[in-house]
Amino acid sequence: MKPLACIAALIAAPATADPTITLTPDTDLAWESTPEGVAFAALSGDRWSEAYFAMVRLPAGTVSPVHTKSANMYGMILKGEMTHAIPGADTAPIGPGAYYEVPAGLPHISACVSTTPCVALLYQDGAFDFVPVAQ
Repeated sequence: MKPLACIAALIAAPATADPTITLTPDTDLAWESTPEGVAFAALSGDRWSEAYFAMVRLPAGTVSPVHTKSANMYGMILKGEMTHAIPGADTAPIGPGAYYEVPAGLPHISACVSTTPCVALLYQDGAFDFVPVAQ
C-alpha cells in the first residue's frame, strides 16, 4: 500500500509555477565592482550566502594575492587570458573556451595576464569568500 500512497500523493501534489527560459543579454547584466576593480554580475544565487553562478570581470594585469576559498570554484574563460596557479608553480595562460577548477582550501593566485580585461563564467558550490594566505 505504501507505493500506492506515494503515487497518490504525487498526483495530488499542487502544480508548481510554469517553467520558463531566462535570456539575459550581456548589456543587461548588473555589474558590481570591488574596490580592486574586479566586477561580478550575478546570474543565479546570492554569492554572499549560497552556491552561485556569476560573471566575473578582472581588469587587465590584475594579480591576486595568495588566497583560498571555502567553496570549490569552477570557471570558463570567455574573454582575455588568465592563470590560476599554486604559488611557485609555473602555469600557462588559458583563454576563451578554457575551463578551470580550483578546489576549496587550496592556496592559489589568480591573474588576468592579457592586455584586455578578462571575463569568466564562474560557479562556486558555496558562498563567496576570499581568504588571504600569509606568506
